[in-house]
Amino acid sequence: MSHRIRIRMAEADDVDAMHALLLPYSEKKIVLPRSHDDLFEHLQEFVVAEYDGRLAGLAALHVYQSNLAEIRSLVVSDSHQGMGIGRLLVDGCERVATELGLERVFALTYVENFFGQLDYAAVQKETLPHKIWTVCIHCEKFSNCDEVAVEKVLPRSRSGHLPIIEVEQTE
Repeated sequence: MSHRIRIRMAEADDVDAMHALLLPYSEKKIVLPRSHDDLFEHLQEFVVAEYDGRLAGLAALHVYQSNLAEIRSLVVSDSHQGMGIGRLLVDGCERVATELGLERVFALTYVENFFGQLDYAAVQKETLPHKIWTVCIHCEKFSNCDEVAVEKVLPRSRSGHLPIIEVEQTE
């Protein structure tokens, strides 16, 4: 059986499904909670993964300065884990960052090995600009953060268009 995975920029009609995907992870304190209003306000930052036409995951790319962005709110539904969707979402964020001319992407994560497999290296949190902590202050773990900072330097090529990634999977 063949399955279609599609990574694309989020659309307004995705917000309810995005909120539903994020909710269990925010309740487990894995990602920060996001309201519907927040998702609408930052919609242009999100890439989503569709698996056979249904939303299966999402990630946001938040730009901080001319050379740096953060991958945040990366989640894949429990029923779609282990299918490579997380990798495709990170790739989608990296493609958007490259199109924007950014040089580096970082993430704060509990799964350092996942990012390590994608050529991210652990860095000291103190090397990141102070303005990244403006969101972190809303986290109850802010004073005792247990996430690892990882970073990747991006290639300097641009194709002139935003990405849509499609993958056919055969079982």
